Amino acid sequence: MRLTGKLLTLLPLAAMMACGGAVNTDDTIKAISYNIRYDNPRDGENSWDNRREATLQMLATEDPDLVGMQEVLYSQFLFLEENAPQYGIVGVGRDDGYRGGEMMAVMYKKERFDKTDEGHFWLSETPDEVSLGWDGACNRMVTWLSLHDKATDRDLYFFNTHLDHIGPDARTQGSNLVAEKIIAITGGAPFILTGDFNADPSDPVLDGLNGSFPSARDNAPSTDRRATFNGFGKDGGTVIDHIYYRGFEPMVFRTLDGDYGAPYISDHYPVEAVFSYDAR
Repeated sequence: MRLTGKLLTLLPLAAMMACGGAVNTDDTIKAISYNIRYDNPRDGENSWDNRREATLQMLATEDPDLVGMQEVLYSQFLFLEENAPQYGIVGVGRDDGYRGGEMMAVMYKKERFDKTDEGHFWLSETPDEVSLGWDGACNRMVTWLSLHDKATDRDLYFFNTHLDHIGPDARTQGSNLVAEKIIAITGGAPFILTGDFNADPSDPVLDGLNGSFPSARDNAPSTDRRATFNGFGKDGGTVIDHIYYRGFEPMVFRTLDGDYGAPYISDHYPVEAVFSYDAR
């Protein structure tokens, strides 16, 4: 159900959190960052085949407008494309710019948005080509969209990334490059950035982003600081999945650690932010 912006202003924040916080309006945008965990048969009971229906249930329950996913293999991309037809989905493999390796796949609600452009760049010294950056263990990249919001007649950008899990210099330089590229691509327009940053919010490797853009977790009036990496229950948990923005006001930030039909939807919990537009 979508509510008008006028009615939304009459609703207390607690009411927005009812029913899992899944309230959407024409004047708000709900964005999710979700490390989907690549399809690895060695995950046993937590393998993708046992989690994929829970992913669909999460999308149905939360009803996000935008989703940035990390670690999406091409087979998973095809599953989402076929089984979540309400969304457009864009992604390329990090290892060949086509289908090879993990994708930073982005999903957008087709009823809400028109896609006006898309792009990809790698987190390296040569960002316009498939490449490994600095001391990174893996090729890392960003996928982005420019969108026209048909509900509000506004334009915005959506970015999604995954920083390296091994190289601190790759995370530092990657964070800096993401901030620089967003500034160059958007020209000051509103944007939302989702990602698995493999770093706690206070880690100096994120200074390039933290010094440039606000974090939804830090600025939403209703928020949490729950761990986002869970290791399928085998890890004590760390806070490494974040959402940054510009041109919006965060209203709610949530770590989605509920039950969507599988013990663990991934080895990460998705995180969700609900934004309103800044006044023009």
